[in-house]
Amino acid sequence: MNRRRPVTPSVLGHGDLATSLILIFPLFLAYEIGVMFSSSVNGVDFVTRHVFAAVEYERDRYLLVQLGFAVAFLGYVLYMRRRRELSRDVVLPLVLEAAVYALTLGSFIVFLMQNVLGFALAPGSAMSIGAIGDAVVVSLGAGVHEELVFRLGLMAGGAALLRWGGVTHSLAVASALFASALVFSLAHHIGPYGEPFQLGVFVYRSMAGAIFGLIFYYRSLAHAVYTHFLYDLYVLVLRA
Repeated sequence: MNRRRPVTPSVLGHGDLATSLILIFPLFLAYEIGVMFSSSVNGVDFVTRHVFAAVEYERDRYLLVQLGFAVAFLGYVLYMRRRRELSRDVVLPLVLEAAVYALTLGSFIVFLMQNVLGFALAPGSAMSIGAIGDAVVVSLGAGVHEELVFRLGLMAGGAALLRWGGVTHSLAVASALFASALVFSLAHHIGPYGEPFQLGVFVYRSMAGAIFGLIFYYRSLAHAVYTHFLYDLYVLVLRA
């Protein structure tokens, strides 16, 4: 009797990466177009800078490139649906689940910060109508690019390197999760546009990064991206 070989767990977690990339592409495209009409660009957005430079910093040509991406994506989705390899039935449950995570994430971290760790967090300030569009673009950029860089790149990539070095799977994933959360938080305080360092804010973002990492590993990259996007939108627009 042949025994089945045990399945090696993946550093990408339990989600399907190809499906996630398809599901997050509309957010990516919305950001890539919106950033041309916004005053903000995400700090780890390397795609827009390179594409914009490639078209010699002409907005019309840049938007034509994005239109080409949109047409190609639509064609791919229609092709996959005809082959019955892609269903839109997964979209609504994904968004609803991410919305639940996003709405509870902030309250949970604030509770830990104030009642367990003893940090006092400053209340948000009101936003002008004109700033809401920028906030949407900022939220899209954070959800897409920061999850691609810090969760897919740094967390999964770091865990893969540790596994290659002989570290057990559980320890590799836990270490990469912890490190990527710290780097994610620290990145907001680095560079010419970085925020002044405040320990409370750093701890807050580190906790958020760890939770995004858990969602990435136990659900999928798409869940992490949509949660991050909706969470930032909730914090920047609704709570303000």
